[in-house]
Amino acid sequence: MKTISFTLILACSVFYCHGQQGSINIQQDEKIANLLGIYKSVNENSSHYRIQVGFGSFQEAETLKANVDRDFPDWPTKIDFESPSYRVRIGRFKTQLEGERKLIEVRQKYPSAMLLKPEKATN
Repeated sequence: MKTISFTLILACSVFYCHGQQGSINIQQDEKIANLLGIYKSVNENSSHYRIQVGFGSFQEAETLKANVDRDFPDWPTKIDFESPSYRVRIGRFKTQLEGERKLIEVRQKYPSAMLLKPEKATN
């Protein structure tokens, strides 16, 4: 009798546990998406060391950026305009030491590359 009642209880608990399925519906305010966009743009301009690979006209900068993207595909590259030329910059390094280590690697391909200090953000 104990075996039958134990089997019956076990079978019922298996059916009960298996029947617990559901779906989750997350409702999110649109302002959260806007805040995430602002956060990303602020983070983009935050203080990081970067390596300047070269500069020139816009067309020269685009060509150089394409070469840098091919040589260092895992690093973010960007063309910045600082009058009167366009500058190709690579990487976002938190510390000067990390930037200097990467600079050694970059200088093997681009000997004129230099490490740039982060700009102080002004609000």
